[in-house]
Amino acid sequence: NVQMGCINVQLIQMQVQMAVLIPSLPHKKCQCLFEGIAKQGNPTLLNKIYTELYITEGGSGGVNNEHEVRQIETTTRKQTRPETAIKCNDIFKPTPGQDKPIRTVLTKGVAGIGKTVSVQKFILDWAEGKANQDVQFVFPLPFRELNLMKGDKLSLIQLINNFSVETNKARISNYNKYKVVFIFDGLDECRLPLDFQNNKSCCDVTESTSVDVLLTNLIKGNLLPSALLWITTRPAAANQIPSGCVDLVTEVRGFNDPQKEEYFRKRFSDEDLASRIISHIKTSRSLHIMCHIPVFCWIVATILEYMLTTDDKAELPKTLTVMYSHFLVFQSTHRNVKYDGKKETDPHWNKESILTLGKLAFQQLQKGNLIFYEEDLKECGIDINEASVYSGVCTEIFKEVCGLNQDKVFCFVHLSIQEFLAAVYVFFSFKNKNKIRMGQKQSNSLTTKFRKIPEIDFHKTAVDEAFQSKTGHLDLFLRFLLGLSLESNQKHLRGLTKTRSSSQSHEETIKYIKEKIRKNPSSERCINLFHCLNELNDHSLVEEIQRYLSSGHLSREELSPAQWSALVFVLLTSEEEIDVFHLKKYSTSEKGLLGLLPSCKITPPPNTNPLLHLQLSGCGITEEGCASLVSALKSNPSHLKELDLSNNDLKDTGVEKLSALLKDPQCRLETLRLSGCLVTKEGCASLVSALKSNPSHLKELDLSYNHPGDSGVRLLSAGLEDPHWRLETLNMDHGGEWRLKSGLKKYVCDLTLDLNTINRKLSLSEENRKVTRRREKQPYSDHPERFEVWSQVLCREGLSGRCYWEVEWSGTGAGIGVTYKGINRRGRGVDCCLGYNDKSWCLFCYDDRYSVRYNNKTTLLPVTSSDPHRVGVYLDWPAGTLSFYRVSSDTLTHLYTFNTTFTEPLYPGFYVHSDSSVSLCQMVPVSNTT
Repeated sequence: NVQMGCINVQLIQMQVQMAVLIPSLPHKKCQCLFEGIAKQGNPTLLNKIYTELYITEGGSGGVNNEHEVRQIETTTRKQTRPETAIKCNDIFKPTPGQDKPIRTVLTKGVAGIGKTVSVQKFILDWAEGKANQDVQFVFPLPFRELNLMKGDKLSLIQLINNFSVETNKARISNYNKYKVVFIFDGLDECRLPLDFQNNKSCCDVTESTSVDVLLTNLIKGNLLPSALLWITTRPAAANQIPSGCVDLVTEVRGFNDPQKEEYFRKRFSDEDLASRIISHIKTSRSLHIMCHIPVFCWIVATILEYMLTTDDKAELPKTLTVMYSHFLVFQSTHRNVKYDGKKETDPHWNKESILTLGKLAFQQLQKGNLIFYEEDLKECGIDINEASVYSGVCTEIFKEVCGLNQDKVFCFVHLSIQEFLAAVYVFFSFKNKNKIRMGQKQSNSLTTKFRKIPEIDFHKTAVDEAFQSKTGHLDLFLRFLLGLSLESNQKHLRGLTKTRSSSQSHEETIKYIKEKIRKNPSSERCINLFHCLNELNDHSLVEEIQRYLSSGHLSREELSPAQWSALVFVLLTSEEEIDVFHLKKYSTSEKGLLGLLPSCKITPPPNTNPLLHLQLSGCGITEEGCASLVSALKSNPSHLKELDLSNNDLKDTGVEKLSALLKDPQCRLETLRLSGCLVTKEGCASLVSALKSNPSHLKELDLSYNHPGDSGVRLLSAGLEDPHWRLETLNMDHGGEWRLKSGLKKYVCDLTLDLNTINRKLSLSEENRKVTRRREKQPYSDHPERFEVWSQVLCREGLSGRCYWEVEWSGTGAGIGVTYKGINRRGRGVDCCLGYNDKSWCLFCYDDRYSVRYNNKTTLLPVTSSDPHRVGVYLDWPAGTLSFYRVSSDTLTHLYTFNTTFTEPLYPGFYVHSDSSVSLCQMVPVSNTT
């Protein structure tokens, strides 16, 4: 029999005993799951509790060294469009559009996400005759067991027979006439060299050589080229297999929100209990995010079930530190009851065992190891003959796995448990004045003698060490360490940590973290610090940003660096649907773009699509900002479908940087808008070069309001005729040299006041460009378009393109707006007044305030005492936007933008208050045809 070892299904373990790995295998032997350790748990039917995990096509298979919890946190975004999933039974079937047969599949996924379970579900369904019945043999070869054969010399046939006594008895030696599947689970646990470049070639299945050579030749296809291979790995180890040896890269994505609920409802027959647990998880964003990992769902289910059934009024955990503290208490108490006959309420700990496990956890965490062997335990001072003692203390925390010939492999149930125990060990050691070395290498390590260091310096040391890590490998460890510093959290571990922490140290730690956030220019790296503040029960920065968001005034605020970081954190951990991202909602400056770039680096969650449309029009982005944007988008280029950079001064240098993104074969951009970006023939040439390299995706290119010149038009127009290009729509209208003016001035239009619309209380001066309100009526003739009561005037020009104009006002106030021609002119009703009906939009200006009004709905805007009385108005009629700006020394400050769909030409108009005047500013128009 082949014992499959520790298998997680939502941390549920399945031990499959396979008599012969052929379809005649009795399915009852592989249909049971065990919660916890297989030999100690209660069996559960796999098909009863199994929750489908999403496996998706996973890109190039490149290495990702980020901490896996960070990867999870940046994927848990609620989206609207479903993503095509690959079921585990279809793993070797070509995806749509793929003609090449699939021999080798590499499946990535963070620890505990369900890779091994997907493999076991594949085997079970095959063994029960439900799928893949054209396969005669399935050979699971876990790396953790292959590691134990590191020094052995044997042939491929002998290797197979070592894992299957039955095939050995059958004396099968020619597998070329069978359809065979090899499953190599846990590449990240591999301690074999896997030297694909230098290992000798081996084509004979009977030739004896090292296991390393057998594996590299099997993966290369030198051995059994007709066999199918499935390799699973954590992301950081994915690049150990050369890309040329892999036909399909997939990713197990864990649970999306509906699947989280499905798991808990399958787990508990008591519907009320399941509903209470689901409701509680939703109240804590950090817990809800972590439930993306099936293993964490099991931990949460274990603790919340125990608490809700033993003390209905107990305060349920809301942070990770408290949740894992309860988990440690539960397991230790469970052990006391089971093995020592103690009462459940006994607070006694086997302190030595817990701290020894913690020491092992900390040492191996710094080495990046999840799986431990005899030499690792010896290094930590654990006698291999006594290792079962530690496994018995916390049966659900530390697992002892029997491999080939009963050799033992050890692991923690999940990386997060290892990190929590490491934090407990370091915290306890600090409190007991032991020496701990933070960092792996002596050359850059920080050795701290805790006999002389204050607690705040201890916290600073830990924050700095974790912050300096590019991969974030200490991120979760730091959260736990700081969380343990709270006296309210220490009470959960009473008897293990009899300590207290000063409130002053707590406040100083929070202050230090906030200062770290303020000084750090990379908002992305600050995200974990906000999680640390959450563990310390400080939410002040986040609550401040949430107030800005609720007020609707965020885009007009001048945010500090810490506030930018807080905004990124809120966006990355929110459930807001952002498949379309409008930067103007948060900022209208390049500084805002740079602050929010981490929000663009979003990996899609399971069964969803990520950011698809990025709207950055008119946000003051320059060529430098464009370079930063391209760098951010390259982190995940295959998902973005539409990018709008219109009305930004990118110039040709910015377009050249953008072209580098378009050349990337992973770029799937379908729509690119560069209207009004100061692009000339040089920029057009860069775009043509990029599209020649990657012509298969871009469908629409908007280069209107630029100056492509004859050569640029000719080059891009040729692409429309090229059968290899997918380009369908090319817009180069309204071009000319005058479009190379910076900012909105390229859209300046000449306006004239219409004497037939002017109210009789208004008079004209300065060549009919200034209108002033008078006490006495003016002797204008009757006209059906004249405003009878309201002190208003319209311009003659009906606008339906892109136009920009500026207006100065003086006196008590003025209204500056646009209207359809059909606005009523007779009477005192709101149907005649700008902004008070559905035919007009208006900005009202006063010394102490601004307000915008449409259809009689008012929005107040902030104003400063130094605000100039000059307003810029930009109309993009095709895009349905009307924007107002405060103008000072040629600097435009965004005030407000209306977003709608215009159906008729719009006429600029003005309302003039008592003792006030409005003037059309003299500007040089670039065109009257906009």
